[in-house]
Amino acid sequence: MSEVQTSTPAEPEASAQQPVKPIAWPAGIAGVVLVIVGSFLSWSYDSSILNDLSINLYPGGLQILAIIGALLALVLLLAERGPLTALGSWLDATLGLRALGLGLTLYMVLVIVAITVESDGLINVNPGAYVSLAGAVLILVSSRMLPLRQLRDLSQARLPGWVEILAISVMMAVILFGAAYALGLTDAWSFILCLLFIGTVILALFRTGVMTWFGHVAQRHKKVLTLAAFVVAFFFPFTQRGSDANMSIACQVLIFAATAMGLNIVVGLAGLLDLGYIAFLGSGAYVAAMLSESAFSTIDWHPPFVVVMLLGAGTAATLGLIIGSPTLRVSGDYLAIVTLGFGEIFRLAMFNLDGINGPLLTNGPNGIPGIPDLEIGNFNFGDEHTVAGLDLGRFSNYYFLLLLLIAFVILVFARLNNSRIGRGWVAIREDEKAAEAMGVNVFGLKVLAFAIGAFLAGLAGTIKAHQDVAVSPDQYIFLESAFLLAAVVLGGMGTIAGVLLGATILKLLPEKLRFFSEYRLLLFGLLLVLMMRFRPEGLVASRRRQLEFHEEDEALAVAVEEELVEEAK
Repeated sequence: MSEVQTSTPAEPEASAQQPVKPIAWPAGIAGVVLVIVGSFLSWSYDSSILNDLSINLYPGGLQILAIIGALLALVLLLAERGPLTALGSWLDATLGLRALGLGLTLYMVLVIVAITVESDGLINVNPGAYVSLAGAVLILVSSRMLPLRQLRDLSQARLPGWVEILAISVMMAVILFGAAYALGLTDAWSFILCLLFIGTVILALFRTGVMTWFGHVAQRHKKVLTLAAFVVAFFFPFTQRGSDANMSIACQVLIFAATAMGLNIVVGLAGLLDLGYIAFLGSGAYVAAMLSESAFSTIDWHPPFVVVMLLGAGTAATLGLIIGSPTLRVSGDYLAIVTLGFGEIFRLAMFNLDGINGPLLTNGPNGIPGIPDLEIGNFNFGDEHTVAGLDLGRFSNYYFLLLLLIAFVILVFARLNNSRIGRGWVAIREDEKAAEAMGVNVFGLKVLAFAIGAFLAGLAGTIKAHQDVAVSPDQYIFLESAFLLAAVVLGGMGTIAGVLLGATILKLLPEKLRFFSEYRLLLFGLLLVLMMRFRPEGLVASRRRQLEFHEEDEALAVAVEEELVEEAK
């Protein structure tokens, strides 16, 4: 690797205080061997649980994950002492090994718990699981005996451009196949174990510094990363073998993400707390339903879907102006209360537009069912299609349409964020009085944020109505607005990747972990509390946002200042 600034690894102070124990490295190697050997042995006596881990010398999916974890630990051990020591001068192998050791230990403990619970007894755990557990514990103990070292700054490492692009491509391919494998797990315990393994690997990569380096590579090749991400998203339906279950979840994630991206303009950029945002999604859905060819449609006019999208989005934007104009004179908690009330007013209005309490538009609590599938030209989104010998069902068709929508929403957000309007929103978020004193049209930009965010949500709503086949008032309750806001906060306010990640987590996990449905809100609240405590800026936060929460971090302040200088150039 080459460096931007020449530096040499300094002798670590920790090494002088913590001498290397000769047994540490061999113990780690022995742990790797035990994990691999144990994974080739049977873990469970019962073949009907955890996708069959009962066959010797034929590892199941969860056993293969353990083998992958052990091989990653082997790479870090060889970087610590062995043929990969040149790499070890850059990687923080010890911290990465500690994360892997702890993660693998928890993974094996949870495997034993899952087998015990699913098969009604610890006696059904076969020796292979205990062998792998012993190996994981040995890796963890070994990592604690290895000394910490002072390393060169991996973020300064540069590789040839084609190598960095190849690294992006490999990362995207791993994400594609990893997501396909995880979503293909129908057993809840297997899915939880897979999530634990993925979290362990990600944590280890962060601790070694690899993810920091990858972040800098992504910044240098933004266009390549964006293109690779959309290629991965495009090929995702082809990995599902025609399964409608996972594609239905994927469609819901994209609708949720597009709506959350619109809310990100209001909350993330302009700093306006909106607790009734789901009403804008619902307005677009109801417009599409009323103009559809459903037998329960209340308007005898069925324009092309492009016109319907514009009408639905325009209606939502108009509602945004209506709620924004009189209420944006207030701020903070008062604005939150007003928007919360608006969301409830919308839901109750949909109940009362039933021809009895008001005009016949929404059929009241019955909603508008029987909405036909979209048909654009000769292409019917309800029909199955075969591409390259692979079946693509109804939800795959809507998935590709939603992929175009999310691309449009991301483009709008990115352009606005980097524009004069975006800078005005950020100024309002930081200090409204100071922004007004500097000549920023505070009220106008606030109303514009509401209108544009509502417009994007309305677009998503028009597609949601056809994909769901029905609309009803109980789909647009306050809890949905709370989840949208949580997706923005959890992922990282004001960022694109963060909101997409937050929306995916909050929409995917409840669908895959239905046996936790009674405790969903409890887990959701616990997750937010932990996030506010350990990472208040969100999972994927911009440098500026991080600095707001970590003002004492001098290194971060320097990095932010350098980014501002580069932007000014």
